[in-house]
Amino acid sequence: MTGTTVAVLALLVFAWAVLSGPLARRNVTAPLLFTACGFLLSNADWGPLAVDVDTAVVHTIAEVTLALVLFADASRINLTRLRHDAGLPLRLLLIGLPLTVLAGAALAGSLLAGLPTGLALFVGAALAPTDAALSVQVINDKRVPLRIRRSLNVESGLNDGIVTPIVTIALAIAVGELGGIGDASVLDAVRELAGGVGIGVLLGWGGGWAIEASGRRGWIGRDNRQLAGLAIALCAFATALATGSNGFIAAFVAGIGFGATPAVQVPDSDESGDELPELSGELLALVVWYLFGAALVPLALDHLTWQVIAYAAASLTVLRMVPVALALLGTGLDRRSVAFIAWFGPRGLASVVFAVLAIEELGDSAVAADLAVGAVTLTVLASVILHGVTAGPAARSYGDAGDATATDGAAPRSRAGLISGRHHRRR
Repeated sequence: MTGTTVAVLALLVFAWAVLSGPLARRNVTAPLLFTACGFLLSNADWGPLAVDVDTAVVHTIAEVTLALVLFADASRINLTRLRHDAGLPLRLLLIGLPLTVLAGAALAGSLLAGLPTGLALFVGAALAPTDAALSVQVINDKRVPLRIRRSLNVESGLNDGIVTPIVTIALAIAVGELGGIGDASVLDAVRELAGGVGIGVLLGWGGGWAIEASGRRGWIGRDNRQLAGLAIALCAFATALATGSNGFIAAFVAGIGFGATPAVQVPDSDESGDELPELSGELLALVVWYLFGAALVPLALDHLTWQVIAYAAASLTVLRMVPVALALLGTGLDRRSVAFIAWFGPRGLASVVFAVLAIEELGDSAVAADLAVGAVTLTVLASVILHGVTAGPAARSYGDAGDATATDGAAPRSRAGLISGRHHRRR
């Protein structure tokens, strides 16, 4: 990216910060705005600001962004409190998520002609994780029952980290199928994942307890605790890359370990050590959405077929809704609540970064790879528009249909939250 592009991006970030309130009231989300700006300003066919998705800087920005988001989301999950109200999130993650991946892979393999097994699995896994940032009005709207908001928030905070190993292995299989490398790459991917887990455990738990010890001695203040969190996130990601391990898994596991320490998850307090990593991730995420509109959306439009359109439509509806409905059987939720949770499964940043990884791993020489990336991109684009536009009205309609503390599954007011209240306000 040129200096002019960076300057324009900075001005766009400033404009969003200044006008975010009135834009949000008109259902204009940050992903929607930055995607549109990227498509209009940096499209290769007419845009004055050139962006090349194949450059190393684009890949680095996308990867660092996902690592910070994985760390920040994972560090907010209070494992102790989660045990007391884990029913809905665990059902969504342990039943709904695997069913979504398998159904998505099966449909991709049958509907998108010529897609090998590895790429079909990649498409199914890349489009399984949800992004609460695309339905922030739902997460923030107190007219929606607290239990529903928590479930959507916890699901989106953990599912991208859970599917990362599947995406990694799927890409390794695809490389073998398209490039003739063979099964050795799959074994390498497994080793990378195991290495990432080890690094994440060491740095996440070790860093968290070091902060705890420093806090007991009065050596560290709140601001420096946030700085330490950012350092741990970046260190876990960079160390994993330097040692040939998976940086995303390292950041995700480090976030879980970091957030599990008492110094970070302070009971009954909005303070935590993840604010700086979250703010950094949010800033970079705006850049990634701009790059998404500039480079990936044109690629999807170049490979637009009725099969790709049909897959995107299915991914946002039946491939999400049926697994969620099955996962929530026996929970006592009424149909309105189940339908609400099933619809608000927006695809977002993780899926975008996975698409960039596919381009990096597979290049642009394989038609099947372009088809897979195009399907992921079109689905995310449709999600950015549809979920962004419907979040506010649906939340209002849901809240008007019944009291937020009625018998439709809302958590008791006295029960401690799974995630800090600050997270609901900011995302």
